[in-house]
Amino acid sequence: MDKSAEMNKKSGDAGNPFTSVPVEVVVSVGKARPLIRDLVNLGENAILTLDKRVEDPVDLYVGDRLVARGQLEEMEGEQAGQLAVRLTEIADLQSGLG
Repeated sequence: MDKSAEMNKKSGDAGNPFTSVPVEVVVSVGKARPLIRDLVNLGENAILTLDKRVEDPVDLYVGDRLVARGQLEEMEGEQAGQLAVRLTEIADLQSGLG
């Protein structure tokens, strides 16, 4: 048995090959609704105002499904400056988030 199969067996996932497939999580920090005329006039260093504040929760999506909410944080130590999300609300995947 190779090491990856051995690790899967230990974690209880040996029967499900999909648990090792990576999935992309998109973090949405807000939306903007500019007029087309304003959008086409945007240039370098332009500022596009979003509908959320820095302290507002962010939404996490897998595909078009909202799976969680959280707060943006900045990592410390060796990963200083790296953005991260602290999860504050997890969706029930059957009914979603309210």
